[in-house]
Amino acid sequence: MRRVLNLMLTAAGPYAPEYRRTLRYSMAATATQAAAYAVFIPLLAALAVEPVATGRAWSWVAVLAMLVVLEGFLRIGEMAFQFDTWPLVTRATRLGLGERLRSMPQQELGRRAAGDLATVVGHNATTAATAISLLSTLFIQIVTVPAVIGLVILVVDWRLGAVLAVAVVAAIPLIGQIQRLSNKGFRTVDEADAATANRIVEYVQGLPVLKATGQAGADSPRLVEVLTDQQRAQSTANRSASLPVAVVQLIVRLAIVALVVVGAALVLDAALTLPLLVAVIVAAARFAEPLALATLMVKLFEMSEAALSRVSDLLAVEPMPVRPGGAAPASYEVTFENVTFGYDGQEPLLRGLDLVVPERSLTALVGPSGSGKTTITKLITRYADPQGGVVRLGGVDLATLEPAELLRHVAVVFQDVYLFDDTIRANIAMGRPGATEAEIEQAARAANVHTFVERLPNGYDTRTGEIGSALSGGERQRISIARAILKDAPLVLLDEPTSALDTESEVVVQEAIDRLVRGRTVVVIAHRLSTIVGADQIAVIEDGVVGQLGRHEELLADGTGRYARMWAAQLAARSWHVPAGG
Repeated sequence: MRRVLNLMLTAAGPYAPEYRRTLRYSMAATATQAAAYAVFIPLLAALAVEPVATGRAWSWVAVLAMLVVLEGFLRIGEMAFQFDTWPLVTRATRLGLGERLRSMPQQELGRRAAGDLATVVGHNATTAATAISLLSTLFIQIVTVPAVIGLVILVVDWRLGAVLAVAVVAAIPLIGQIQRLSNKGFRTVDEADAATANRIVEYVQGLPVLKATGQAGADSPRLVEVLTDQQRAQSTANRSASLPVAVVQLIVRLAIVALVVVGAALVLDAALTLPLLVAVIVAAARFAEPLALATLMVKLFEMSEAALSRVSDLLAVEPMPVRPGGAAPASYEVTFENVTFGYDGQEPLLRGLDLVVPERSLTALVGPSGSGKTTITKLITRYADPQGGVVRLGGVDLATLEPAELLRHVAVVFQDVYLFDDTIRANIAMGRPGATEAEIEQAARAANVHTFVERLPNGYDTRTGEIGSALSGGERQRISIARAILKDAPLVLLDEPTSALDTESEVVVQEAIDRLVRGRTVVVIAHRLSTIVGADQIAVIEDGVVGQLGRHEELLADGTGRYARMWAAQLAARSWHVPAGG
């Protein structure tokens, strides 16, 4: 219980004080409720004697009424959290998870599947908040009511109390077993749910490919596999504790029977009056009900703990470390000094790389696939910190800058554009929230977005569809460039934004890029060498270092160098694809 309570307090976040207050209200209300049930014993005893003890009976009725009224007021305080604060806890939990996703290292974020994260932020966050608002107070009732009633019955007659005590002692190990089995089962279910959610996301995003290969529909092997695993996990979890649950419920029923038998024997021996026995049996029924319900509540608690643990695990991920001594960069020269970096469990991709990107210049990164070009741009945005060496911006070690402060100075245009399912206007405005309509349109014009928006019936209010599916590749790319232009960051990173476009779209997008990079420090990953012949410097990345560095003409002059060979290969490929007579 202490473990679950600590998890709940963590999930309650800023509302932990209100949650503690609710638990105090719940404990007081439940103790009052149990005392009200216990009052029935002396009340019925007073009513059953001959002659009826009228004065004593009315006194107990008054006590019962006061306890009921007091419990009502206490329950109002308890329910305030459930009705008023619970939605705030859910919101705070999701905002906290969102902040953690924002601040965690991108390398750590990349390890987690989208469906898994969606399950944590969606389903697990709701389950955790429900546990905080509802299950905890129910659990207090389950524990407190039997404890108080059992104590009263023990005072009435120790032999009757001993019968109930034996039942509790016999049930506790079984409840512990239910807890362990349910915990393991529901963790497996949660993992299966996350895998299923991730596969569904993959299925939706990859539907065109699945249709083309005949693997879409209800019998899609990509879905059937995880759905089958999910069904097995759920069935196993539901069956895992069925036997101990049934045994505990049997023990509870046998305890009531034993109580009646022992009580009847006491009545026959004149050690107990029949009315008092009836009162004890009524109270014992209220004792037994929560004990039987506890077996089901334990399963619910373990399901909630699985959700709470997943939420807590995500909240526990350490944000990107920031070393002391940082300051806002005064210039935008990028420097790599003896940088070594490798992804988890892999050989270093960069091995002592040195590179200077001068301010207000265009530096192109070229090289074979897997040489580390994209890794260099990731290190500039603090995707991760290098294992060795230093990356600096304006002389400032990036490891001393908060990621949010660093990204304020950087605009990125990716090869694979991600647009949100919103309007064109909203997607552009993400570059600088709060920008005016005029500023958004100015950026759109500079990126050649305005030319195609004018032809759309809803103009800038046209929705882009999920991941921009309602637009062409060139249109999506131009919107992402407009977003970067609106941000007006002094450092621009381009991951070959024209490589996947047709010739006509490439020309329009390249014009937009030319406007974006004007007067800024630019690093571009280039696959088509023809697009970077005018770069201020070209860095050829090979074997984890800068193998060659210079302008286009200088690198071509070294006829045996990597760049000259790449250039010749691309020229040959273009010639091969030119039609005869073309």
